[in-house]
Amino acid sequence: MRIFSGDTWTLEELQEQVADAGRRSVVVPPADSKRAVLETFGEVLDFPEHYGVNLDALNDSLHDFADSISENGTPPVTVLWQVAAPFRADRSFGILCEILQDAERYAGKDLAVTAVLL
Repeated sequence: MRIFSGDTWTLEELQEQVADAGRRSVVVPPADSKRAVLETFGEVLDFPEHYGVNLDALNDSLHDFADSISENGTPPVTVLWQVAAPFRADRSFGILCEILQDAERYAGKDLAVTAVLL
């Protein structure tokens, strides 16, 4: 997982870098609370209806999302997660980062995550 400052890089610049690398980008907009972040990931990545909106469900759903990329033969994906400043102070921020890193390791080259700190 890569982390960039929103003061240094614009979302458009990062999307351009992703496209230049032959990848598609998916933007996860900022949210201020753990629940809102989990819901936003579920909506943007089109998790199934039974998604439990908790950290375990995020982990499972990210692995399923990674499997769907490789099975469908679609270009690799870079998730550009815009991290709101209030959420960075939440203790679940670090746990969520670990889950995202685990999903990257699981997916190999098919999935990358870039956090953009706002």
